[in-house]
Amino acid sequence: MIGEQEIFENEGVVSAFRRLAAAEPDLPEPSPDGRRRYRTVWISDVHLGTKGCNAELLIDFLDSVDSETMYLVGDIIDGWRLKKKFYWPSSHNDIVWRILKRARRGTRIVYIPGNHDEMFRQFTGLSFGGVEIRRAAFHDTADGRRLMVLHGDEFDAVMLAHRWLAFAGDAAYTLLMGLSRRVNAVRGRMGLPYWSLSKMAKHKVKNAVEFISRYEEVVARAAAQRGVDGVVCGHIHTAEFRNFDGIEYWNDGDWVEGCNALVEHFDGRMEILNWPEEIARRDADARASQEADRMAEAA
Repeated sequence: MIGEQEIFENEGVVSAFRRLAAAEPDLPEPSPDGRRRYRTVWISDVHLGTKGCNAELLIDFLDSVDSETMYLVGDIIDGWRLKKKFYWPSSHNDIVWRILKRARRGTRIVYIPGNHDEMFRQFTGLSFGGVEIRRAAFHDTADGRRLMVLHGDEFDAVMLAHRWLAFAGDAAYTLLMGLSRRVNAVRGRMGLPYWSLSKMAKHKVKNAVEFISRYEEVVARAAAQRGVDGVVCGHIHTAEFRNFDGIEYWNDGDWVEGCNALVEHFDGRMEILNWPEEIARRDADARASQEADRMAEAA
């Protein structure tokens, strides 16, 4: 693994990112042959630099799919956490390497920084390693719809009015994610699949559900005011599709809790992928195929 805490202290997060990105991956990338192909992929809220990041799942996703365009819709790197405590395992560097390698292969990569990686917003309009940095973007689907793409913290009343409360909430969220990691460690030893404790908690708490609903409505209304057909965002770690009077609201989820991505097929059809479910389905298919082979040999 490359990188020390002094790099972040002396050079800043952006300079450290440049150095880390130059390293070779610890986990080699398999051949891109046989990957699922999509026209567009959106991911956000990866939170590299935190223990909550499900790096192994994201690496599996990146090694399993390819696209003409990829949008990184904010909070890819968690500058808030890195400034408090250095944490950068080799798997996080492997993710950065894979994204930059994708850009070198010809994939258009558009990076829209969020509130946790806002230090990159100062480079809006520039390109780094083939990655375009934008404050927001507009995407035209294959079937002619125009979508606004942005992280979404612009519409978070807590972020806008009470920034201190957002930092306090981030600390509480970090504690919850620590508990979730311990729960999943036990589940893993029992042979059970990944399960998000924090995701379940959000759906159970009335105020969280109401906040998410209001947030979705506000973002969709902003898209309508801009004359587009829909919006793609992240920020609230809740993958979702809703239709507000003809305006499409898409949230591509996160890689901390749900481990979701939003994809566009070549005909313009949009789909939210839940990667733990995709892995479980893939493993079940492999077991079924092995069983079929055994039965064929026995016959």
